[in-house]
Amino acid sequence: MELEKYRIYSEMARGIRKADLVFKNANVFMAHTGEFVQGDVAVADGMILGVGSYTGLEEKDMTGKYLCPGFIDSHLHLESTLVTPGELIRQAAQCGTTTFIVDPHESANVSGTDGIDYILDQTADVPANVYVMMPSCVPATHVDDNGCVLTAGRMKGYLDNPRILGLGEVMDAVSVVNGNVSMHEKLSLFQNKVRDGHAPFLSEGDLSAYALAGIATDHECVTYEYALEEARRGMQVLIRQGSAAKNLEAIIKGIVENNTDTSSFCFCTDDKHIEEIRKEGHINYNIRLAVSLGLPVEVALKMATIQAARCYGLTSLGAIAPGYQADLVVLDDLEDFNVTEVYHKGTKIIRDEKKEIRACDPKLKNTVHISNFSEKQLELPWKEGKAHVLRMLEGQIVTEDILEEPSYTEKDGRKFFISDDRFQKIAVIERHKCTGKNSVGIVSGFGLRGGAIASSVSHDSHNIIVIGDNDHDMYLAVQELIRTQGGYTLVKNGQVFDTLPLSIMGLMSDLGYEKVNEILGRMIPEAHRMGIPDGFDPFITLSFMALPVIPEIRVTPRGIYLVKEDRLLRDPYEK
Repeated sequence: MELEKYRIYSEMARGIRKADLVFKNANVFMAHTGEFVQGDVAVADGMILGVGSYTGLEEKDMTGKYLCPGFIDSHLHLESTLVTPGELIRQAAQCGTTTFIVDPHESANVSGTDGIDYILDQTADVPANVYVMMPSCVPATHVDDNGCVLTAGRMKGYLDNPRILGLGEVMDAVSVVNGNVSMHEKLSLFQNKVRDGHAPFLSEGDLSAYALAGIATDHECVTYEYALEEARRGMQVLIRQGSAAKNLEAIIKGIVENNTDTSSFCFCTDDKHIEEIRKEGHINYNIRLAVSLGLPVEVALKMATIQAARCYGLTSLGAIAPGYQADLVVLDDLEDFNVTEVYHKGTKIIRDEKKEIRACDPKLKNTVHISNFSEKQLELPWKEGKAHVLRMLEGQIVTEDILEEPSYTEKDGRKFFISDDRFQKIAVIERHKCTGKNSVGIVSGFGLRGGAIASSVSHDSHNIIVIGDNDHDMYLAVQELIRTQGGYTLVKNGQVFDTLPLSIMGLMSDLGYEKVNEILGRMIPEAHRMGIPDGFDPFITLSFMALPVIPEIRVTPRGIYLVKEDRLLRDPYEK
């Protein structure tokens, strides 16, 4: 800071000169000490000057209201919201989230560095702080079929970008603990930055080796016990509450019951749909839920602000204190955490402000490459004995590998698997390079009857994934996504019920969030009426069933993958 500028700010901080903007008579949350104090907050040029007694050129009366630092989402994938990055940021910012730690590995898996550049470009001038973690696992594992390969060499050009905070979630834990050369090249490249983790269900020894590699965070904790093991190893636990994975309740209950120190915990959304953000909120929802489970308000607010900022080295964010950026959230109360106003760098965010959706490169709108796909490719020959069935779990993205004897039908003297009330068919079709790879498996727990549901959002390789109770509807669903170059689609009784086109890399829509919400408002209830339990977000849950870094069993274009065994089966009946 220039000395002359400092002198002016100093006079404002001391009350000698009027501040540009003063929030009067607020209950101010002091994140460093975890307390509320009553007073005025002085702001100039988007920076906080002090908390005390001030007069300003502009004054806003905050009597009876609570003033908090802007909330921080410590890990999310913008692509999972289905809308363009700018639209998502503007919607979530209205909920009080002013800082986003983004991992664009969805875009990178489809379009490589072009996808990363798209995320950086689209978030360059939004009313929030958007930082990016460099995707570490593109592809995620050795069994993935994605669009691009991102090596350490291709990452070097991004190191000096001030918005690149570090290395994104390291999903390939096996390569980390086994000392794989290419993985450790990436870890070394970012040794002076934050390295995010992705480490569900590692053994004690593997978890120690994983942390030893310098990986600082993890958002995949499902239980309090596992979260505690990570915290004991010096890792920051990013408690996730998204659309598919809802882990907050289990972890917070454990924290409350055991009176656990929370300095190693933050909040994140990971993957959350735009319609849920509009309906229930963003990080403010995580805070509200945590407080309702018994976590003290002050503790929850520290987790949503200063602790996340410290984790990522954001020294000017996360607190209302001199020299910090004036990212501020105004709350009505400390029960509902209803956000009435949000300020970014001292400027009020205009609710539902209309902004033109920025265009993207045409090549990012032509990413579904499948040729000569036939209905016959969806057949699953039946074999004697038990089959590996992917059991889906409500509110979770983990699965169970169960052995069952499914039903069959006969056609032309051959036996084929047939869906019934317990089991449906799942298929994954490679869509990046026209390889012709596809595989078919069996699922339980999803409950879909009378049709098929399909998506080009299929973490993290983002091939076409479809579940249905008959081959014809599944085939129609795949053809519909080829036609639209990606999206969500629901087929019912031989007819396409509705489709949400996701033309940007097969991941995002440029129709605008209102239209996206309108279409999802028809499709999601209909999917539930077709048998999918209310505990599943139909499309988001579907999107994780091909992700081979999440236990226990997944379906990939190459076959059925048993995660813990690191074993690929050609079909569900293979032993």
